[in-house]
Amino acid sequence: MITNNKRHLDEFGRTSQAEFVVELTELSVALDLPPPTKETFLVNKKFPLLVPKNFLARIQKGNINDPLLKQIIPAAAELHSPTNFSTDPLDEATYNPLPGLLHKYQDRVLILLTNNCVTNCRYCFRREFSYRNNTMNENNWQKILQYLNQHSNIQEVILSGGDPLTINNHWLEKYIADLATIHHLNTFRIHSRVPIMLPSRIEPSLIKLLTATRLKPVLVTHCNHPNEIDNTVTQAFNKFIGNNITLLNQSVLLKDVNDHVDILTELSRKLFTVGILPYYLHMHDKVIGTAHFGVSKNKAKRLIKELAAKLPGYLVPRLVQEKPGYPCKCPL
Repeated sequence: MITNNKRHLDEFGRTSQAEFVVELTELSVALDLPPPTKETFLVNKKFPLLVPKNFLARIQKGNINDPLLKQIIPAAAELHSPTNFSTDPLDEATYNPLPGLLHKYQDRVLILLTNNCVTNCRYCFRREFSYRNNTMNENNWQKILQYLNQHSNIQEVILSGGDPLTINNHWLEKYIADLATIHHLNTFRIHSRVPIMLPSRIEPSLIKLLTATRLKPVLVTHCNHPNEIDNTVTQAFNKFIGNNITLLNQSVLLKDVNDHVDILTELSRKLFTVGILPYYLHMHDKVIGTAHFGVSKNKAKRLIKELAAKLPGYLVPRLVQEKPGYPCKCPL
């Protein structure tokens, strides 16, 4: 999520505001869509539109049902949520011992380096997260390092947010270098949508800083539909090849976006062509404003069974659901 578009764009450094669409009317004109409604303006006020223009080029003009469009356009359906949807469906507040730190699982922690993203995914499970109480600054960072030093069972750190690749290289390199001084850590993992949404960010200098450490780097990208992978994305991932960076993908199962076996099959195959292994297929989390993306568990299980019949095992992602209090993600 992002709460202040200008601040985000300024912090991202080289990326200019001109590379993003942040206005509903501009989006409608660019994609030949009907004009926004009062309801969508209301939705947008609470959780604003943010999408790179590079991504818009992959969306079919005039098609209100385009699966990529559905992921980024504010919808009136976001105003209506069942009573079992909440602002914190994963109960992350319970596992938030320090500002910017989530410790859900025994041997790994997640660090919220930023609240900034390059897009506001409409199904985002942290769209209501308390980033105000989890701001990363030098004081909070030192507390996190102290916490890590005191918990020798932690072996892996997941850099998340927001999106950690929205941070400029100087600060990202500093964070990784500080983590490498903690002797019991052996892996850092980056969860990012940037290589898909803004592939121009993937530069040789970024690859260099990710590999210039004793820690094993893992990049978990987030791609939901094969149409998200175009030549610009392929070129970005080619830069990772041969640099000893493990590449994985996690998707969210979304109604009318990717809830069909043929789409999921093509997605896995296309990911593999750019050097990425399918990792997780998540059931969507029940955060308010996202109910219209829901897919039933029965349908999800059927899709995975059909997918397994069409693909080799290494291309079949694990269907999982995250439940508060469980020591791991729950396979379905």
